[in-house]
Amino acid sequence: MNKFVLPEGIKIGHADDCYTGVTCILADKAVGGVSVRGGAPGTRETDMLRADKSQGSVDAIVLSGGSAYGLEASCGVVNFLRERNIGFAAGDKIVPLVAQAILFDLNTPNEYHYPDKAMGYAAAANAQSSDIKFGRVGAGKGATVGKILGMQCACRSGIGGATLMFDDLIVSAVVAVNAVGDVFDHRSGNVIAGARTPDGKFLNAAECLTNGVLAARMKSAVTANLKESSGKNTTIGCVVTNAKLDKVYANKLAAISHDGFAMSIRPVHTDADGDTMFALSKGDKVIDFSIVAALAAEATAFAIENAVTVK
Repeated sequence: MNKFVLPEGIKIGHADDCYTGVTCILADKAVGGVSVRGGAPGTRETDMLRADKSQGSVDAIVLSGGSAYGLEASCGVVNFLRERNIGFAAGDKIVPLVAQAILFDLNTPNEYHYPDKAMGYAAAANAQSSDIKFGRVGAGKGATVGKILGMQCACRSGIGGATLMFDDLIVSAVVAVNAVGDVFDHRSGNVIAGARTPDGKFLNAAECLTNGVLAARMKSAVTANLKESSGKNTTIGCVVTNAKLDKVYANKLAAISHDGFAMSIRPVHTDADGDTMFALSKGDKVIDFSIVAALAAEATAFAIENAVTVK
């Protein structure tokens, strides 16, 4: 796997506090797409990115914690862009086009900590084109995985990144991982983060659900925790490439990137998750889309694994 790199013009910035955070991807008028697979999403301006909508580009993608409260962070990014005259020209007004997805990290009892306008603005101001940090930063600050037995058995997670290349084709993925399920190394098949049993070993939620004897023994606990955790999870991210794509193929790329979720998270796309992936095309590289798609799925899987292993 290559060093993490971004297509020319794309920048990423983080901002966070002790509880939660924001990751802002400044898109520089990139062609965008989106795919929402989970049952409990929280989003902003995703319809704008659909292939049948008239707007051809997007100014920023925001990933954040805070559940629905965290959608406020986009307003800070909008202010940052407006101050720089970046956005859609509507008469004498500038309207920055900013799409967002959130994850649930409201895990402090009796308190609400969520990204606000100021944090969103800071994430945009911190954006850079190289030396991007990953781990417990930005949107991954309060992320956890492996909640099939409840938060007490979960692992801390974060936001990860990965780049794959084919000659001069760049496909990079950024993913904040906050899943009900466990995270697997998709090459070895081993659990690398997830629900732990009292002896400290990984439960392996997928095995628990599919192994008849084990599933019967764990049925009560699993059913109760899946119900309790409904809407309290979600893995969100973005694939960026220098391949030249129109909106139809940008949306296809976002959809295909979810294959990387299935490679590295089990169970995935549950009703308790709001899994959402964006895609950005910024560049003029003309290449067979099948190559871009294959790299996107793999890069997404590697980014998910990076989120729970980076120090």
